[in-house]
Amino acid sequence: MGKNEKKTLPILYKDEHIVAIDKPAGIHVHPTRLSPGEDSCMRILRDQLNQWVYPVHRLDRATSGVVVFALSSDVARKLQNLFNSRTVKKYYLAVVRGWVPEKGEISAPLKENKTKEQVEAITKYIRLGKIDLPVAVGKFPSARYSLVWITPITGRMHQIRKHFVHLRHPIIGDVQYGDGKHNRLFREEFGLHRLLLMAVALEFPHPVNDSLLTIQSPIPDDVMSFFQKVGWDMKVKNMLETLKRNDASLMG
Repeated sequence: MGKNEKKTLPILYKDEHIVAIDKPAGIHVHPTRLSPGEDSCMRILRDQLNQWVYPVHRLDRATSGVVVFALSSDVARKLQNLFNSRTVKKYYLAVVRGWVPEKGEISAPLKENKTKEQVEAITKYIRLGKIDLPVAVGKFPSARYSLVWITPITGRMHQIRKHFVHLRHPIIGDVQYGDGKHNRLFREEFGLHRLLLMAVALEFPHPVNDSLLTIQSPIPDDVMSFFQKVGWDMKVKNMLETLKRNDASLMG
């Protein structure tokens, strides 16, 4: 990128009321007090569109995928109401350590931070695939992993990451809650230096005209390359095609 060339973000959907982007891993949704000088999706998108944008939900810095912004304060309020009322369906893909059950619901209260009380937190999941790699990790002669399709019912901070640690199946690439030995394996064997958690789709009624929107983000190239190596690419493609058909079996 040239010195004077502005950064831009991939736009997945845009109309006069809302815009949805494909957030890269490693960037905040909006500016934070802890990282005041860093770029954020909000700043980049504001300059890209040459207009103010209003964040209405959050995505962890390390997570990639669909993020929606409102283009007016009135629409922002309506979108926030949709998120708060759990009307928005959120779909994620993750790679986790070990073999999880075929499907399940994790109901484990979480604290937003140390000073707050625990609040209800619910995450549903379906296992799409599992592998056993002939690579020794620690005391084990091989390494097992699962590909998981996830629907969080609530939206607590770090909910998905904490819930899979609760199951003892941490997400690969999670430097805060995960397993360093397995994270290192994925860096060295597959060149994956990121959290393997992707917000692949949002489904919600348009805040102005009430039409149903399903917004999907593409799987990042480096992650899809890994999926192809282990035979998971078609499982992912089939699941995303099922989502486009608004299939009720996706745990919504």
